[in-house]
Amino acid sequence: MAVYSRETSLETRTPVLLDAISAIHLAALVTPSAGGMKVTHLPLAVRHGDAGKATLVGHFARANDHWKLLEQAQVPSVAIFQGPHAYISPANYATKQETGKVVPTWAYVIVHAHGVVRTNHDPGWMLELVNDLTDQHEAGEATPWKVSDAPDDYVSTMLRGIVGLEMEISQLEGMWKLNQHRSEADKALTAERLSRSGSERDRELAAAMADALSRSS
Repeated sequence: MAVYSRETSLETRTPVLLDAISAIHLAALVTPSAGGMKVTHLPLAVRHGDAGKATLVGHFARANDHWKLLEQAQVPSVAIFQGPHAYISPANYATKQETGKVVPTWAYVIVHAHGVVRTNHDPGWMLELVNDLTDQHEAGEATPWKVSDAPDDYVSTMLRGIVGLEMEISQLEGMWKLNQHRSEADKALTAERLSRSGSERDRELAAAMADALSRSS
């Protein structure tokens, strides 16, 4: 499987792709089945293993039968991470004033992680997982919540309601569709206008554009 992309938009650097996954968190996990594509949206975290291998970890709700499909058939899945994205108006291009030969587009950052998913039912493993995920996502809070703040019997009940997952990444694909093929003036003006947007998502995309612009100059 390969994601369609202009050559100028492809991102192949593994550290950049893994950093993007860690920043985005939420993925659409897609697995083919006899009845069609099975899709679950869930947060996934990166764990680095030996020999530079990376694994995605997370958990399903036990009521979600996606995990049963994965246990029955060891078929490859893909986790799709959608980063910042925005509509780009022709008004953002210097070329509009020069020739008028411009059309709207959409700019975005995406990462596809491929691999075979294994399930994990071990309570100890899942407790370690939810502790790690909680500590990671609570780090920015003024008073971080911890799993241990909840009663032990309640935590045990909640753990019985989930199934862990691990996916060793066999392939990474990234597309930073940031108008790299346009003129330097068009790219600079687009990044500058998005940076002044009231949308945090637009400003994140502007930062990605500015980084791409600095690397190409």
